[in-house]
Amino acid sequence: MMDVRKRLSEAAAERILILDGAMGSMIQAYRSPEGRPLGEEDFRGQRFAHHGKVLLGCNDLLCLTRPDIISGIHEAYLDAGSDIIATCSFNATSVSLKDFGLEAFAQEISAASAVLARKAADKFSSPEKPRFVAGSMGPTGKSATFTPDMDKPWERQISWDELEAAYFENAQGLVEGGSDFLLVETVFDSLNAKAALSAIKRLSREINRDIPVMVSATVSEAGRLLTGQSTEAFSASMLQGDPGDTLYPWALALNCSFGPEKLKVPLEKLAAFAPCAVGFYPNAGLPDAQGRYNETPEMMAAAVEGCMKEGLVNIIGACCGSTPGHIAAIAKKARNYKPRIIPAPSKKAIFAGTEILDEDFEENFLEGIRPWQAALDEGNYEEAIDITRDQEGLKILIINPDKAPDPIRAMESFIFLAAAYSDLAKLPILIESSSWDRINRGLKCFQGRGLHRYIGP
Repeated sequence: MMDVRKRLSEAAAERILILDGAMGSMIQAYRSPEGRPLGEEDFRGQRFAHHGKVLLGCNDLLCLTRPDIISGIHEAYLDAGSDIIATCSFNATSVSLKDFGLEAFAQEISAASAVLARKAADKFSSPEKPRFVAGSMGPTGKSATFTPDMDKPWERQISWDELEAAYFENAQGLVEGGSDFLLVETVFDSLNAKAALSAIKRLSREINRDIPVMVSATVSEAGRLLTGQSTEAFSASMLQGDPGDTLYPWALALNCSFGPEKLKVPLEKLAAFAPCAVGFYPNAGLPDAQGRYNETPEMMAAAVEGCMKEGLVNIIGACCGSTPGHIAAIAKKARNYKPRIIPAPSKKAIFAGTEILDEDFEENFLEGIRPWQAALDEGNYEEAIDITRDQEGLKILIINPDKAPDPIRAMESFIFLAAAYSDLAKLPILIESSSWDRINRGLKCFQGRGLHRYIGP
C-alpha cells in the first residue's frame, strides 16, 4: 500500500486539490426539519445533560452528541467536489476545551471527529479520486510569544510545554481516528505552531509512522502574523528538518484572514518562498454588521481564479462564511488549471526572527564583541536589551546565559523583551550554552528559526 505522503503528493501533482469550506458557518446555519437552529440541548445530548457549564457553541462536542450533523456537513462538502475534508476539531485541545469544562475529553473528541470524517471520505473515495482527511488543529486562544506583563517578561499566557502536551493529545486522537495528515491551522503565533509540530514529531516517533503536516497561517493585509512575522519568516520557522525528511511539512498555507483579493500579495510571497505544496483557503469576504458573509460562491470562485491561473496554489478551498456552494464553484474553476510547480529546496541556510535574514549566513556573524553580555551575566536583562538596541548592523542576537545568577530567567527574559521591539524581534537568535537544557528552554521561547551552539565539555 502506497504511503499517504506519496499519495497526497501524487494527487497534488496531477491537479489542484480542493479543500472543504467552513465547518462553523455550516453548524450555525443548520436547521432541523422543523426549522429550529441548534440549541443547548443538542450540544449536551444525554451524556452531558448535567454538565456544569453552558456548552452551546462548543462545535467540536457535536462529534459526540450530534455526529449526524457533522457527518452531513462532511458529505455535503465531498459531494461538492472536495478532495480533502478537515475534521471538526479546531478547538479540540484541552487548552480550548477548558473554557467549557471539557478538557478531560480532548483526545476522545479529537478521535471521534476523525472517525466521522474518515467514514465520509471513504464513502466518496475512488481509485480515480481518492479523498483525504485532514486532522484540524487550531491555534488555541493563547499565545506563547506574547508576555502579558512587561514587568515580568519571563511570564506568559501559556508555556511551550503546556501547548506541546495539549497538542500531543489532540494529534494522538486525530491519528487514532483515521486522519491522513494533520492540519495546524489559523496560526497567529509561530511559537504555538512549533509546539504543535514538536508534538506531532513526538507522536510520529512513538508510533513509528510518518505523519504528513500542513501548516496554515492567518495574516494581516500586510502579510504578517499577529506576532509580527512576515509570510516568509513564518515559512522559514515551519521548515523543521530537511527536505525529504518525513517530519518536513508537506504543505504550507494561508487561511481565514480576509477575502481572496486582500490575501493575494501574501500568497504570492508564500508561493515564491515555500519549498513544498502551497494551500490557500481564505474567508468568503468579511462579515457585515450582522455577522453575515456576503461573498457569493460565484464571487469567490472568480476571486480565487487568478491565483490558480498564475500557478500559485496546489490546494485551494475556503474558510469562514463558505458553504458547499462555494466549494463547488471553486472546484469547477480549478479543473481548468494546473497546480503550482513545487520548486527545488534552496541549499541556502535560512534563519529568521520576524524577518528573514536577508543575506547569506556567515560564521563571522557569530563572533566578535557582544556589548550586552556583561549586563546579561549580571542578570540585568533590561539593561542588556537597552545596550543591544544601541548597536548598529546587528545580524543575529547571541545569548549565552551561563554566567547569569538565574540563567533560565535571564535567557527567557532577554528573548521575550527582545520580541517586544521590532528592531530586535526581526533578528534570528543564537543560543550558546554548556547546558542542553538551557538551549532547549531558550529555543522554546523563540518563534523564528534560530541556531544553537553547545559549548560544553
